[in-house]
Amino acid sequence: MKKTATGPNSPSPVKNQLLAAFFPLLLGLLAVTGVAGAGEKNPELPPAQPTHGISIDGILKYPEGFKHFTYASPAAKRGGELVLHDLGGFDKMNPFTLKGAAPAGLDTLVFEPLAVASLDEPFAAYGLIAQAIELAEDRLSVTFTLNPAARFSDGSPVRVEDVKFSLETLKSSQAHPFYQHYLQDISRAEILDERRIRFHFTRVNRELHLIAAQIPVLSEQFYRRHPFDAEGLTPPTGSGPYLVERVVPGRTITYRRNPDYWARDLNVRRGMFNFETITFKYFKDQIVSLEAFKAGEFDFMAINIAKQWARDLDGARFERGELVKREVPHHNNAGMQGFVINTRRPIFQDRRVRQALNLAFDFEWTNRTMFYDQYTPCDSYFSNSYLAARELPAGLELEYLEKFRQQLPAEVFTTPLTPVSTDPPHSLRGNLLRAVELLAEAGWRVENGVLRNRQGEVFSFEILLDSPSFERVMAPYVKNLQRLGMRVTYRQIDAALYMRRLNSFDFDMVVTVFGQSQSPGNEQRNYWHSTAADRPGSRNLAGIKDPVVDRLVDKVIYAETQEELVAASRALDRTLWYGYYVVPNWYLDSWRLTYRDTFAWPETLPLYYRPFQLLMTWWVK
Repeated sequence: MKKTATGPNSPSPVKNQLLAAFFPLLLGLLAVTGVAGAGEKNPELPPAQPTHGISIDGILKYPEGFKHFTYASPAAKRGGELVLHDLGGFDKMNPFTLKGAAPAGLDTLVFEPLAVASLDEPFAAYGLIAQAIELAEDRLSVTFTLNPAARFSDGSPVRVEDVKFSLETLKSSQAHPFYQHYLQDISRAEILDERRIRFHFTRVNRELHLIAAQIPVLSEQFYRRHPFDAEGLTPPTGSGPYLVERVVPGRTITYRRNPDYWARDLNVRRGMFNFETITFKYFKDQIVSLEAFKAGEFDFMAINIAKQWARDLDGARFERGELVKREVPHHNNAGMQGFVINTRRPIFQDRRVRQALNLAFDFEWTNRTMFYDQYTPCDSYFSNSYLAARELPAGLELEYLEKFRQQLPAEVFTTPLTPVSTDPPHSLRGNLLRAVELLAEAGWRVENGVLRNRQGEVFSFEILLDSPSFERVMAPYVKNLQRLGMRVTYRQIDAALYMRRLNSFDFDMVVTVFGQSQSPGNEQRNYWHSTAADRPGSRNLAGIKDPVVDRLVDKVIYAETQEELVAASRALDRTLWYGYYVVPNWYLDSWRLTYRDTFAWPETLPLYYRPFQLLMTWWVK
């Protein structure tokens, strides 16, 4: 299962809305690394019996009855105000539908899943709404026993009927199409009694019980009164720690801690969600928002623009210590950030053309002149992970690839994954000359300074951006493309229109992150599988329709051992890399944070986390 923002223009909160909305814990699990027993078969699981937590290999760090997660402090003080920012705006109160944009925080603060992820161990979750979890010995079903104390914010109990309603609603056409794809191997929900519900699976899948445990539980009663896909800003009823207190449409939203929150003293919540109120203010872009932060309009900010981190965090308030600049490490899998090429467009359907687009990007110059040498180039779709393909394929990985040798580029077998470089002995000029050769082989030649095909059509396209911070990155890249005779432009559009264009695949090239974990699974269908290529709202932005990719995605999803998972992931990595579907960018293995000096935090950091998850363990001094 992904998602870790990595670069100076890694996806904005608006762009990340879908993944953040689906399962409040999904992004935490998608950032895990270091799965135990890599390359070995999983140990036999114990006989099926209810347990307080589940993992992908049956190993749990925290025993039954544990007091709190080590990265949360039971001594944390409750109270105080937290003011944050987001970009763009919002026009709905349902984060689980396709149309529109929901406000930041709604998915995590108002809604809850059956189990929550541990942020300091690989791929494990512990019961929240589900008091006990039982995976069947044949791994074809999982049974949840609900905590009798679980309550929605209106005081009504969380029922097994609500859980069944949640699964069926998310799999229906009312929800974002992502859910139908992601949950397709959960066939049905069976109510066993007033506290137990069983999810049945269509086939064995080593992560499916974890996916099932992360389904957000919706109030059937609320959505019977307010249709699930209805428009409007009616605050939803959830079981989470906060209530929606005040909304200024599209501009601000304030959440207030629920004084009757049912799980406030539960071990998986102890020391977390400590602020009395959390307000999100909306700004046009990251540049404007930084100036607002320095002026005192909000309290905390994760910096994803290298220039801002290197040069713009200064002034009297920093000098007096009122504002703090701090870099904190993480162990997240970096995945792939890149310029995504929409292969639905005729001009991009030739692999040689896409390779030429790769050759025109000068990472070294960009990193040196714009990013102060802060970044590492993405060298895999699993960058910064042991799942990344290295050297040449061998063993089981080679066995998987051999079946498709005639359908794959020769480089898959002969050339290790190597980012385009302009470091000596390479040069930008040499890369562009090679790009000219590839374009000519694909039928494109320069006539009077313009690249045309045999039919006289001009090679032209547009790059869409949702943030002005990336314009300075695109300018030199576009200049290099123009040297090849291409007619390329770039422009920023507002966040709502940007999301609509992405959801309908109405673009030529965009920037995005394909986040990954150390245990990839069902989300790979949404990224790369042909069945997602024409499904509105999918993450298959590149429009990949490749039977080899489809087969390898299935190999990843249905791997039965860690050895099979690693082999399938690396085989998929090579196949995607040499398909040239993206122009790879860069990543960073730490979070760059700046905040008002009013916070305290636990002594221990989590390992696999996003900034907002970290912030939810902090408190006001």
